[in-house]
Amino acid sequence: MKLTKTLIAVTLTSLLAACGGSDSDPQPQMGSFSLGVSDNPADATQVNIAFKQVVLKNAEGTYSFNVSSDGNPKQVDLLSFQGSSAETLVEGVQVPVGEYQMCIYMENRETVDTASSFVKTNDGNDHGLVTNSNGSCGGVGADEADTGRLFFNKSFVIASGANDYVAEFDLARGIQAPHGNKDYWTLKPTSVQLVNRAEVGNISGQVSDDLMAACETAAGGSEFAPAVYLYPAATLLDNMSDIRPAVTEPMVAPLAVARVNEIMNAEEAVIGHDYEFGFVVTGDYALGYTCVAQNDDPEADNAPTDVEMPFFIHADEQDVTVTQGETTIRNFPGDFTPAS
Repeated sequence: MKLTKTLIAVTLTSLLAACGGSDSDPQPQMGSFSLGVSDNPADATQVNIAFKQVVLKNAEGTYSFNVSSDGNPKQVDLLSFQGSSAETLVEGVQVPVGEYQMCIYMENRETVDTASSFVKTNDGNDHGLVTNSNGSCGGVGADEADTGRLFFNKSFVIASGANDYVAEFDLARGIQAPHGNKDYWTLKPTSVQLVNRAEVGNISGQVSDDLMAACETAAGGSEFAPAVYLYPAATLLDNMSDIRPAVTEPMVAPLAVARVNEIMNAEEAVIGHDYEFGFVVTGDYALGYTCVAQNDDPEADNAPTDVEMPFFIHADEQDVTVTQGETTIRNFPGDFTPAS
C-alpha cells in the first residue's frame, strides 16, 4: 500500500459566545484553534470522507460545530490535498482557553453512496467507507445512524492567541481494504494523532530518474509504486522496515510515507518526480526510497525475500533536519540536481 501526505484543515477562528451567565460575568479568555488531517492509501484514486461536525470537550462544557452551513456533511477527497496544501472545513470560531479533547464525526456508508463517504480504487470501482467507532462526545446528532466517531484520546491545550493543530491520519496503518464478505473500506479511529503546527515543518524533494530505474531493475516485474518513507534519525538502510503490525529490533518502523508524484510541464509531459511530507514535528530524521510500496501490506510482514510481493527500501538519505515553519529540501540521491 503506497501513501502520500495530504492535509485537510479545520479552522476555528471567530467568536463562540459563552454558554449561560449574565452581562456582569467576567468573559472567558479566548483562543483560536486550527486543525488538519493527512494521508491516503495508494490503491485508491479517491478517498472521500463526508465530515459532519467537530466537537471540542472540556470540564466546563462541550462545543459542537457543524462542518457545513447548509446542513449537509462536507465531502472532501483526501487525495486532492497533498503535502502542505489545505482544505478548510470549519472557520469562524473561538473557544475559551483550556485543556480539551476532540471528536470528529463522519458519515458511515457500508454501501456505495458517492455523495457521502466512499473510496474509489484503481480499477474504477467505488466502495463504501466507515469508521468502526461510534458514540457521543456531546455532539448534536452524534448517535444518529450511520455516524462514525474519530476520537482523540490525547488531550491538548488551547491557549490565548492562535493554536494550530494537525489531526494526522496514518492511513498506512489505519485504513483497511474490504475483507471477508465485506465490500466496504474501514478507517480505524486509532490511526489519528494531533500535531501542533507551531512545532512542525515540511520535507520535500525530487527523485532522479536514474535512482528510480535502478530500483525497478532490482525489483523486477512490471508494476511499481514509488514512495519515500520517513524514519527516526540515524535509521540505517538495512534497518528500515516496512509497515507491519509489530517491528522488532534492529528493524525500525516508518513514521510516515509520501507518494512520489509526477511533475508535469505546461504540455502535460512528465519532466520529473517529487514527494512532500507536510507537518513533520521538528527534529532529525532519515528517509528511505522504494519503488514497490504497493507490496507493503500494513497487516503483514513484507520483506525482499517474498516471492510474490517483495518489499525493500532501495536507497536512504540521512541527517534530514526539520525546522519549525520551514521546508527542508532533500533530493534522492542527495547530490541530485533537478533540471527544474
